[in-house]
Amino acid sequence: MARKQDEDDKAPMGVGAPEGSQDRLYRDIARRLMDRINDGTYPVGGRLPAEREISAEFNVSRPTVREAIIALEVQGVVEVRVGSGAYVRRQTSAAETPGFGVTAFELTEARLLFEGEAAALAATNISDEELAELAALVERIGKQQTTELAEADDREFHMLIARATRNAAIVRTIDSLWTLRQTSPDCALLHAKARTAQVKPVIEEHMAVVEALRSRDPARARAAMRTHLGAVIEHLLFATEEEAIERAKQAAQDTRARFARSISM
Repeated sequence: MARKQDEDDKAPMGVGAPEGSQDRLYRDIARRLMDRINDGTYPVGGRLPAEREISAEFNVSRPTVREAIIALEVQGVVEVRVGSGAYVRRQTSAAETPGFGVTAFELTEARLLFEGEAAALAATNISDEELAELAALVERIGKQQTTELAEADDREFHMLIARATRNAAIVRTIDSLWTLRQTSPDCALLHAKARTAQVKPVIEEHMAVVEALRSRDPARARAAMRTHLGAVIEHLLFATEEEAIERAKQAAQDTRARFARSISM
């Protein structure tokens, strides 16, 4: 899925933090935003500054700001309204601190590491029958009418590769990562946004993995899986940017309406 990116979105996750990771950055930003909500800088019912403004003020990337706002949204501290922005819903008690689950970005990074190595091992063990089943799954993903059904087939695609490693520990690990994708509130929220933005599994990326496995080349299979899951991170970024796109569309519609009223006068 091609899209124009901001320069800060192009940097690998964690770049720009002299110490610590993207994980520590977004948590720090979430705490700072919560402090400002509690001291009345951002009043209940009011809108948070634009993502770009927060990014510039704290000198962090926009993906970091997105994860911070999602963390607050999961706790019901803010409400993100498509086409409008993030609004403060409530203040928190003195004893309340931001609760952090596993984010979709963290989870996908973990999948990139584990599933990349799983694909490399599967390349040496996968059967012709399993390769045919993978190809059939990719075709089915492309034909599914809903994102939910495509995601179910996507999970089965990745679990089949895990089983092809012939390693029960790897199968259980990757299955737990997919379960976490559905049960972590942070992950569930961002993937719900992705579904709303009509982000679906990309057929070409999956076929590249199948062809790499068919070559029986572990290095090629590892690279194909890592490329695919790196693209998943980009798609999740796109899903959060969709809100900004909707705001721009609404502004354009308002402008057209004003011009139309002027012309009719």
